[in-house]
Formats: sequence, structure tokens, C-alpha cells
Amino acid sequence: MVLMFTIDFFDIGGILLELRNLITFINVVELGSFTKAAAQLGYSQSTVSFQIKQLEDELGTLLFERINHTITLTEEGHNLVSYAHRIRELTEEFKENSNEDKDCSGHIHIVTPDSVCDEMIKRSYIDFHSKHPSISVKFTTADTSVMFDMLDHNEADIIITLDSHSYHKDYVIAKEEPLSMHFVANSNSRFAKKKGLSIHDIINEPFILTEYGQGYRKVFDKELAKKSLDITPILEIGRTDMITSLLVQSDMISFLPDFVTKEMIDTGKLCYLDIVDMNVEIWKQLIYHKNKWMSKSLKAMIEYIKETEFSK
Repeated sequence: MVLMFTIDFFDIGGILLELRNLITFINVVELGSFTKAAAQLGYSQSTVSFQIKQLEDELGTLLFERINHTITLTEEGHNLVSYAHRIRELTEEFKENSNEDKDCSGHIHIVTPDSVCDEMIKRSYIDFHSKHPSISVKFTTADTSVMFDMLDHNEADIIITLDSHSYHKDYVIAKEEPLSMHFVANSNSRFAKKKGLSIHDIINEPFILTEYGQGYRKVFDKELAKKSLDITPILEIGRTDMITSLLVQSDMISFLPDFVTKEMIDTGKLCYLDIVDMNVEIWKQLIYHKNKWMSKSLKAMIEYIKETEFSK
């Protein structure tokens, strides 16, 4: 099938299609809703409905089945998706190539766990902005399952996970590394200088943990379950900066990534506990969807994160 285009129209096999309608079609598919697509594009819902109807008329086929306020792609709709993505990529590539001398610009949406978001903003954002002042960045925090759902619906450009190792044919892992984790406590803890501790030695101590069922907490709980153990924390909170602050002031214990605790470990406020019988494997992964258009701004962000947020 031959694709020919002007700036506003594409010719697919002799059928002239308006680019705007194809972009609307992509947004409806990715968001699964005419209403959400309208909000994303800044249109009214009636405008989106009209554009999809116009596209269906031009192609002479039904693209969506509409039943009880739900929409489902028809077989012909599924066939159009890959062509629509290719058209969008060609359009974006054309625009970028015609603006090669201009500053790298765009908007990037990154979704991460709370702890990663806090660290990236404090440590790296100002430096990234100084290098790429025309790129705007939106940070959102979410659990791993929500992150992948956002990738699938094009609501996120890239995600960073702290979880068990993830691989799926629909996603590209731009960078990954195993993450070092420790049980951590106040440096004055009665467990601080003890060697060869078992998880059974601390299982009944007061724990403060991140939220149940999310990220590395989920992996941690699975490893406990393998030993027929369970921890009921006295406090659950997503903010790791608050967890470390409370650990310094109390006799509580937590289980956290080393990048979260390093500063307080180095200053002697916290210490790692020598627990020898818990092997929890956590991975940090930088991921984007295989169908994501790789704009110059997105490429710049991915390369920056690979250089600054992962070990060499």
C-alpha cells in the first residue's frame, strides 16, 4: 500500500484522508473513549464523533462498533491502526526535519514511583532544564500496573519502574539494572551491629512500609509469603522521605532502596541491618511503548535519564 501526503491530507491507495481525522482516530483508539479523546485534543465530543464518521465515510467501512456507550474496534479499524501510526510518525518526522535548526522542544510525561520522582526532581530537573529549556516535563506517580496501562493508552511517554523484572513484546526497555535494597533502621537500633540476622529476628518489630500491593512492597510481601510470614506495618505511606525521617526519630524498621537511604546512611543517622535469609530481587527499568513516536525531545529525555539515573 502506497502512502502519499501533503501537509494536511494523506492518500492511502487512492483514498484521500484528512490528517486531523486520522489523529483523532488514534486518540480514540488509545484512550478507548470519544469523550477522553475530545478532552485530550481540546475538541467537543460532537466534533470527535463527526471526524470519525467522516473517516468511516471516506473509507467506506465501519471502524468502531458502538454498543451501550462502549466502543470496540472492528476488524477494519484494527487494520487502520498501524497505518495511522505510520502516518503520524511520518508527519512528526517531516516536521522535525523541517525544523532541524530550532531548539529541541516538546512536552514529556514521565510516570514513576514516588521515591524516583522525588529524587529525579531534586537531583536532575534543573540540570535537564538548563540543557533543554524548550522541553516541558510532567511528572506523575503511580503503581506499576497503572504505569503500563498509561503506556498502552498513550497517557505516558516513558515510565520508570521499581518492581520485579518486567518484559513484554509491546514495550521497549531503554535501560535497566538490579536495585540494591536493605532493611534499614535508626543507627542506635539494638539490631544495628548484629551480624547474621534472620528475618525471624525482626518480623515482630514495628515496621513502616510503602503501600501494600505496590512496586517493591509487593515483591517484598511475596518473598515473605514464601516463608509463610507476614508483616503488618504500623504505618504505610508512599513518601519515602517521610519514612526515612520517621526512622531517624524512632525504633521502627523499613525495607527501602539504597538510593533512598544513602545520604542518611553516609551521615550515620540510619544503618543497614544484616538480614541474611531474605533475597528480594528488585529491578529499576526505563520503559516506553514500542509504538511510541520517538521525537527529538523524547530521545533527549531518555538519553539523559540513562546517563544520570542509572549506574554506568
